[in-house]
Amino acid sequence: MDSPGKHIGDRPRTLHLFDLDGTLIRGSAAAVEISRQLGVSAEIAELEREFLTAGLAPDEFAVRARELWSELTAAQVEAAFEGAPWLAGIREVWETIRGRGDYCAVITLSPDFFVERLLPWGAHATHGSRWPALPFTGPVDRAGILDTAAKVRIAQELCARFGVRPADCVAFGDSMSDAAIFASVPRAVAVNADHHLAGLATHTYTGGDLREAFALLDAPLDGPRA
Repeated sequence: MDSPGKHIGDRPRTLHLFDLDGTLIRGSAAAVEISRQLGVSAEIAELEREFLTAGLAPDEFAVRARELWSELTAAQVEAAFEGAPWLAGIREVWETIRGRGDYCAVITLSPDFFVERLLPWGAHATHGSRWPALPFTGPVDRAGILDTAAKVRIAQELCARFGVRPADCVAFGDSMSDAAIFASVPRAVAVNADHHLAGLATHTYTGGDLREAFALLDAPLDGPRA
């Protein structure tokens, strides 16, 4: 079992924080992949559009997605997870992080029943919005749906859990939901990112392999942060 600790030899431990949608899953999201299994891709695309451009709140997104997913089964979630366009090299990167004595965690606004499937891949922790258990028998509890501020709070809680200073964290993300956490850590890698992270990332990666994005942390900074 991994034991919390502040240092390994002469260096502090590092906590690597990964977003899910658009970051580990390239060009897609858990909600999109789940909706594809249910034949409601057009409907979820409209919700995604409202979230990205019209200010739809994460809890309202979840409530409306729950209506679309009323018949969702665990088998469909598994199929959505297995069929998602994952970046290559995720397991290898997390194995490297663990081998160094460091930590890796995934924090996402997407449902917990999807992101927790990454634990066997090597993540020390996963945090997603809290949804009712499958098959759904009740509504989404809005209080359990994460927002951007919650991602920063959870990162702080993970620092305390693993004995890591916020100054020794690295974030990986792609969009506006990652802006706050990017601003809260000294190093951040924008992975296939949109304009919302301009000036907030110390490194920028475009491509399909997390090993390449991770390797940027050993390279010179792309430029000064805003």
